[in-house]
Amino acid sequence: MDSQSDQGRIDLIHVVVNSGTGSKALHIAKSVGVTGGTVYLGKGTAHNHILELLGLAQSPKEIVLMVAPEHVAQKAMTKLNDELKLKKPNHGIAFTTSVRSVIGTRSMVYNRLFEEERGEEVMHKLINVVVEKGRAEEVIDAAAHAGAKGGTIINARGSGAHETERIFMMDIEPEKELVIIIAKTEAAPGIVEAIAQALDLKEPGKGILFVQNIDNIHGLAE
Repeated sequence: MDSQSDQGRIDLIHVVVNSGTGSKALHIAKSVGVTGGTVYLGKGTAHNHILELLGLAQSPKEIVLMVAPEHVAQKAMTKLNDELKLKKPNHGIAFTTSVRSVIGTRSMVYNRLFEEERGEEVMHKLINVVVEKGRAEEVIDAAAHAGAKGGTIINARGSGAHETERIFMMDIEPEKELVIIIAKTEAAPGIVEAIAQALDLKEPGKGILFVQNIDNIHGLAE
């Protein structure tokens, strides 16, 4: 895949499916050019309106995250909809969000994080970091030193429980950790750089970081 530093936009594909179907969703997306993804469990343990919105409150689900150029993401969404029969009730959901920056993959070099936002006021960024299991605390520490107020660690895995797959052009073992951090827009570049340096994310196979705009947020303690 060609570098995307000067082309189009990068999308994050979110797929929420029944437990055991995450690997299938990954293989479907990869068949149209998506280079890999991460699967994590989505079953909630407490009343949570977000889990209810995603259909996760009643039964175990798997959430698949995949980063791809916009035109590839559109192809993947069409094929996922067709092959997973997402139009039928309780078969799952899929949606995309735009990505501002990607670090840690040779297949996509993309950074719009430092550019001025045009036509919109974006107050917060969502920083997502996928690393080897056991390194999530290093991400939190690096972010805290750069001014982040905290983060959330989610256990994740690759596209099969008994296989080594490739996520964003790097070898992965079955289990990973996903760290999500919400930061004010003006603080995000420093936090991103601190994490990238602390975990050597610019070196192949060390992890991947991607950043998204948060359009609306409630309940965040400043």
